[in-house]
Amino acid sequence: MPTPGPTPYLPKATQPVRGVVWAVHLALPLLGLWLLLAQPDLNVFWQHNASHFWLILLVAGVNVVLGALISEASRRRQDARLFLVSMVFLSSAGFFLLHGLATPRIILPAGSVGFDIGQQVGLSIAALFAFASALPLDDRAARAVLASQHFVRAALAGIMLLWGVTSLVPGLTQLSEPPQVSPMGWLAWGSVPGLLLYAAASVMMFLLHRRRPSAMLISLITAYALLAESMVAGMSQLNWHLSWWEWHILLTLAFVFVAYSAYLQFRREGSSAGLFDSVALAETVARIRRDYDEALEEMVEHVRRGEPLAATRLSGKFRLNEGQAAVLDRAGQALAQERELSERLAALVAVSAQTKVGLPEEQLLTVSLERVRQAYGDVKIALVSEGKTQIGSRHYEFTGGDPIRRDRLLAFPLTVKGNLAGVLEVPIGRTSQDEALAATLAGQLSLSLENARLYQELHTLFHQYMSPDVAHALLADPAQAELGGRLKELTALFADLKGFTTFSEKVAPGEIVEMLNRYHTAAVPRILDNGGTIVQFVGDALLALFNAPANQAGHARAACTAALEMQRAAAEIAEEMAWKVDGVEWPTFRVGVNTGPALVGNIGSPELRGFNAMGDAVNVAARLQTLAEPGTVVIGETTYRQLGGGAKVRALGPLSLKGKEERVAAYVLTEMT
Repeated sequence: MPTPGPTPYLPKATQPVRGVVWAVHLALPLLGLWLLLAQPDLNVFWQHNASHFWLILLVAGVNVVLGALISEASRRRQDARLFLVSMVFLSSAGFFLLHGLATPRIILPAGSVGFDIGQQVGLSIAALFAFASALPLDDRAARAVLASQHFVRAALAGIMLLWGVTSLVPGLTQLSEPPQVSPMGWLAWGSVPGLLLYAAASVMMFLLHRRRPSAMLISLITAYALLAESMVAGMSQLNWHLSWWEWHILLTLAFVFVAYSAYLQFRREGSSAGLFDSVALAETVARIRRDYDEALEEMVEHVRRGEPLAATRLSGKFRLNEGQAAVLDRAGQALAQERELSERLAALVAVSAQTKVGLPEEQLLTVSLERVRQAYGDVKIALVSEGKTQIGSRHYEFTGGDPIRRDRLLAFPLTVKGNLAGVLEVPIGRTSQDEALAATLAGQLSLSLENARLYQELHTLFHQYMSPDVAHALLADPAQAELGGRLKELTALFADLKGFTTFSEKVAPGEIVEMLNRYHTAAVPRILDNGGTIVQFVGDALLALFNAPANQAGHARAACTAALEMQRAAAEIAEEMAWKVDGVEWPTFRVGVNTGPALVGNIGSPELRGFNAMGDAVNVAARLQTLAEPGTVVIGETTYRQLGGGAKVRALGPLSLKGKEERVAAYVLTEMT
């Protein structure tokens, strides 16, 4: 069972108050007819053949034009309902015209049967088309109606031609003869089916209007109701009386009502293309919406690609007038400019984001240039080289920050700390806003370039002295580098080269430097890779801290891992380099590691400072290092406890350390698992 749809919107035309007013207007003609028939004295006789003829000729002409417009809409939209509606107006207009031609003393010398009953016959035929137009035709029925439209038009034309000949040629048939007996009785009963068909058509059209609110549908419903009322008024056949003139007026109102509604819609939309779309079948309306959706997607795609809108093609497809096509063109240009502005602003944001990343200078410029070209076109960037700022064969010398215009190009200086560092070259834009955006881009690229070089300086300043994690922590929280200190637990690693003094006495100074560089080149990365910070080098010795200055989980294990890796790397170097100095043994690292509280901070002055740690835990690490055998790592009790069960050690027992009254338990660390 299908899910019931939402309650249909009740438009203003069918709100209770306006609905009552509308119903009263439709009821007034019937009330007037009843009054005229009930009071014969009021139903005066007035015969004016010329007025009758020209009134009908004018109204029939308007109706033919209206029917032709609806017929053209039917052809363009390939819609069966619009075709049937057009036949309502064409059939009623045709017989109305024939009724006018039969006006006495125009073609025929006197009244005729055709003059009396012609319009009732025409309205009955129009009622068949009105009823069919209100039916909810499916695809199969709609195709059948469209397939037979030429036959239906030809048949209607044939009927009207035959009626015209038989009712206007004197003596040819009874229709052209004056009526001998009033046809009122059988004509009244013969009009009843037409009345019922108009009533049913009006109700079905109103239900359609409730589902799909439309002013044109309201006009059509009103026209069907007025056509039905004109049939009622024409049943009396009191020719030339006021009641007889009334049905002429009702027919006129029916045609003019729809024509006026179409005119208002034309004034509002500026085109006749969609005047009657709201009357069409649901499938046609859905197809029209798909066409408009496709047109909108096409417009969006043109704007997205930065191409001009195909306004000429769209105006031909949707029958837009010149004014509407011009508006469409201007809208497309505005959308394209808006898109261009959005793209350029997005490019500025992207360049700004790259500034935060700290990319290397070359990579920063490559990535930024690729993104900027998507928004600004053929953009070029060149850095100062050998004191010159040049792009291709174009040399630029800037005085201040003003741009230089040359060959449809605009060049802006790129600066670092106020000094010329390069040039940004962009195509000249269409507006002053484009130039302002380009100037902003140059400023942003200058900032990015300056930051990239600053990051490089910071990399040299920090990353060669401490692990990347520690460097990043200090950059994120500069307060950690302020003068002063704080107490925290850390693990200190002391290492020096046993046999360094003897080695130094037997070799040249250059060999000493080579030896130290080889050892430290191997040892330092092991410390940094495990999160340590190199605090100082003193000759052959070094001090590294873990969990300072930046916090580090598992710092004891990290320090011990670094110490073992240092020893393995040092052993490989000693074995590799021993042959270079005959009879001289290369020094060997000995390492001490200890964990405990220490005062950590920056010591010095605002101009020059050094990071260090002071406390018993650091002193113990230094003493353990002096007691360690060459090639070994000695750790304190606290460090050993924090390693858990993942370490292999050899206990040294309680040791007496210089400066310590109590003995200190120590262990030789041999392996970490």
